Amino acid sequence: MMSLLDDGGPIFAQIAAELANQIADGTVGEGERVASSNEISAFYRVNPATAARSLTVLAEQGLVEKRRGVGMFVAEGARERLVRERRRGFADRYLRPLVVEAARLGIGLDELLGLVREELTSVEVTAGVKA
Repeated sequence: MMSLLDDGGPIFAQIAAELANQIADGTVGEGERVASSNEISAFYRVNPATAARSLTVLAEQGLVEKRRGVGMFVAEGARERLVRERRRGFADRYLRPLVVEAARLGIGLDELLGLVREELTSVEVTAGVKA
């Protein structure tokens, strides 16, 4: 786990978002145990109640489930649900502002697509993945 917490928003929400990102990108797979509230508390150096609240948020979203006496585990279908929800918001959150700003700057479709291709190539090279 790599801590990406910042000063924006409640700490429990930031931790929950980071754990959800790990589920979405497959770092923590379905059926796998997630860190306990004590482990989260120690890692992020936060109050155990804050750590527990982050897990509660994930449980309320149906992303993790408690197995009595064993811990919290990624729920079946959690990754698929997360990816589906995030894809729905992708155009509104990222594409629309990109297209609006491109129009303001007089960037046409071909040029915009070229810029996107260049960025994808850059991401592939730095991340070592195929986009």
